[in-house]
Amino acid sequence: MNPAVLEVSGLVKRYGDKTALDAIDLSIAAGEMVVLLGPNGAGKSTLMQLLTGLFVADQGSIRVLGHDMRSDASRALAGLGVVFQQFALDLDLSVRANLLFHADLHGLPRRLALSRIAEGLEAVGLQADASRPVRALSGGNRRKVELVRAMLHRPRLLLMDEATVGLDPVSRRQLTQVVIDLCRQSGVATLWTTHLVDEAAQADRVLVLHRGQVLFDGAIPVCLQRTGTDDLESAFLQLTGLAP
Repeated sequence: MNPAVLEVSGLVKRYGDKTALDAIDLSIAAGEMVVLLGPNGAGKSTLMQLLTGLFVADQGSIRVLGHDMRSDASRALAGLGVVFQQFALDLDLSVRANLLFHADLHGLPRRLALSRIAEGLEAVGLQADASRPVRALSGGNRRKVELVRAMLHRPRLLLMDEATVGLDPVSRRQLTQVVIDLCRQSGVATLWTTHLVDEAAQADRVLVLHRGQVLFDGAIPVCLQRTGTDDLESAFLQLTGLAP
């Protein structure tokens, strides 16, 4: 078994009298791709806000590479990269300038930063676009730039927060494949949140989150067997009670 990169135990988050997350447990090992499926309002965004240190849990713990998010946040956060749902690039700067700015925030030496930028852009097929303003790129290519940015400091955990929203099917497929390659070739652990069932097809595990609770955590074949269904979409609808 690969060591756990992310360990979440008994995570609870409330907003007033509403419980957004109710005693969530999950772990992700090195090289593992886990897709978190949930309808709108399931608690996916709240979980991501806790994992990225934007909010603090009411109860429970989060550990990234063994570092506790509450007591050792800087080291925990240093171990993860994030692609958020909302685009977060400066549209008027070039691709390279956007990436250099992020590298500077992480204190990467300029020569190392430029080397990693070139390597990352080549991996996603955008090496010829390094000098172009981000505004000139398609939505799918902007997402690829954000993925390159998230990996510049070589995190061991990648969080993809509804990262394909608004992308066309081809761009979605390309982005998914790049992330799968990162998991398989570089041993990066990935948590991918989505409400699009087809994005879970190549995941090592799928978690189904609904109303703040994990209803299933395991491999897709096990999910189908447990629900007595033939496809993941049917299983998801049955688990969440959303089937017509």
